[in-house]
Amino acid sequence: MTAPPDRRAAAALDAGDPLTSFRSRFPHPDPARLYLDGNSLGPMARGVEERMHATIEAWRDDQVEGWADWVALPTRVGDRLAQTCLGARPGEVLATDSVTVNLFKLAHASLDLRDGAVVTDAANFPTDRYVLAAVAASRGRRFVLAGSVTEALAVPDAALVCLSHVDYRSGRRLDLPAVTRATDAMVLWDLSHSVGAVSVDLGRADLAVGCTYKYLNAGPGAPAFLYVRHELQDSLVSPIQGWFGQRDQFAMGPTYEPADGIERFMAGTPPILGLAALDASLELVADAGIAAIERKAAALTGMAIELADAWLEGLGFELVTPREPGERGAHIALRHPEAWPICRALIERERVIVDFRQPDILRMGFSPLATSFVEAWDAIDRLRRLVTAGDHRGVDTSARRIT
Repeated sequence: MTAPPDRRAAAALDAGDPLTSFRSRFPHPDPARLYLDGNSLGPMARGVEERMHATIEAWRDDQVEGWADWVALPTRVGDRLAQTCLGARPGEVLATDSVTVNLFKLAHASLDLRDGAVVTDAANFPTDRYVLAAVAASRGRRFVLAGSVTEALAVPDAALVCLSHVDYRSGRRLDLPAVTRATDAMVLWDLSHSVGAVSVDLGRADLAVGCTYKYLNAGPGAPAFLYVRHELQDSLVSPIQGWFGQRDQFAMGPTYEPADGIERFMAGTPPILGLAALDASLELVADAGIAAIERKAAALTGMAIELADAWLEGLGFELVTPREPGERGAHIALRHPEAWPICRALIERERVIVDFRQPDILRMGFSPLATSFVEAWDAIDRLRRLVTAGDHRGVDTSARRIT
């Protein structure tokens, strides 16, 4: 086995990193604190903070007249998302609501087009499983919780298959175009753990949803997005028929008539402050380029895997993230029987911000624009020293809502 990179090698990677200048666009108030939880909540960029202040000032000064500009934000920001991150066409992406709401809208609407079962895999994100089960029950459809993605794609009577592009626990990435072609069912993709970190080419994909507060760094509770292929839009009607999705919104008519195109999937008043933050965060992604971001994500996770192989296997850790760069996202997952106390000790004693997923997964998420190679090296080094010394024992392991 070759020796793992030392800290000087990590520093050399930073020196040659074409994205290293983007770190200065993120505040780093505590240099000793290593933030490796971008897969849960991305760090705030300075430009986002500035745009938020500007939007608040516009609200203060313009008041209701601000809506002349704000009303178009869901489609305007949606188009920027389409161009910057998703490989989609103008008019196919809408920035609005939450992943849960958008998933419900698209799953429910898609069943108007096809008979058959609603299918997902048992490892999919909880929101997806819960929403899909409820939609299936409300529509009188069979709900199939398959044991794997392969099994999900093999369900013969599937009307809708919902899958995550990057698995939230393991970090495994699916081949989106190939999987979409592998089934006759309509496929609804959840891009929450991939958008902004790896390239996404929706191409002729049917439907997709995703969040923007992870690798797009748009802030806690930032609006999600939905994607509907142009050719499907006029045949789908949202089950949430709110006035922002009405064809002539201010006619205040007695009945609902869906707007043309992607706007028919609007519902209530859009979150303007959140959309402003998302719009500003997308400027950074556009400046860096999603291909360069993906290369850095692969390099950061690759170095972390090298170090884990060299330092952590003898300490009871097992890597569950794929080793091939094209088969993973921007986080790595390490299995350990004491993952929960290790997570708490890393945060409390080593100032390395990571997270835990039941029953035994420690996750490290790398925000490519904000995270340096030295930070990634230091995080694995601190983890090694912590567990070698047994310093994870004795921390408070009582249950917490946020893990």
